[in-house]
Amino acid sequence: MTTLVIGARGSVGREVLDGLAAAGEPVRASARDPASADLPAGVPVVAADLTKPETLRTALDGVERVFLYAPAGGAGGFIEAARDADLERVVLLSSGSVLLPYAAGNAIAEEHRRVERALANSGLRWTPIRPLVLANNALNWAHSVRTEGVVRLVLPEAMTAPVHERDVAAVAVAALLGEAGEEAAAMLTGSEPMSQRRQVESIGAAIDRDIQVEELAVAEARHRFGRSEKPEIVDAVIQFITAAADGGSPATDTVERVLGRPAVPFARWARDHAADFR
Repeated sequence: MTTLVIGARGSVGREVLDGLAAAGEPVRASARDPASADLPAGVPVVAADLTKPETLRTALDGVERVFLYAPAGGAGGFIEAARDADLERVVLLSSGSVLLPYAAGNAIAEEHRRVERALANSGLRWTPIRPLVLANNALNWAHSVRTEGVVRLVLPEAMTAPVHERDVAAVAVAALLGEAGEEAAAMLTGSEPMSQRRQVESIGAAIDRDIQVEELAVAEARHRFGRSEKPEIVDAVIQFITAAADGGSPATDTVERVLGRPAVPFARWARDHAADFR
């Protein structure tokens, strides 16, 4: 039973690909440009673009299961092709923010909600995987750590429970293989709430370096983030951080309930990614 991993070059998608291969499952990856995919030898790579349904039909030929990340602009093209492919299961990488009542109207949460609604109305058998805060978000600090030894933060004491991409992928693999029930769709986090400041300290310990934290006022953060992001995305991120400072970023036991083991600690994530910060 072949699984197509769409987004196999991404951090979660690559872990899904590796997890399926380790389980002995036939797997196929897609990329817009297979020649530059840089995936493990022996993994078939097909050309596919979520915005071009005609490429998806070819990629889905002979496939029974799909891992899909929530595509910007909606999932209409994928759904159209997937209906014709008679898939057994679709597992969608969504976001835990769709489960937060205060995130109604939040641009990031609403984008994921739109994709989930489309799949819910598609007639396909599907399961959302909903990480709230990816530990990989800390990679946004890597450049300033390497070049200045500094991380600039809004509300550094804001508490979140970052989840390792390995855990997200493991839950997705369990869902793809039919080894996870409805709990796979619950909010997915790490097990340990920790402040942004403590996350920086964990990274410092992993690279044996003191990292300075500089607190940003919200106005300054909007200015800095706005250089590379749309205003509505900047607003969405600041809303999440502000809510986290008020206790609005929960920790869950979804990883343990689905996988039968504790979530990987953030300190381990920091060690796994130490090279990114050196």
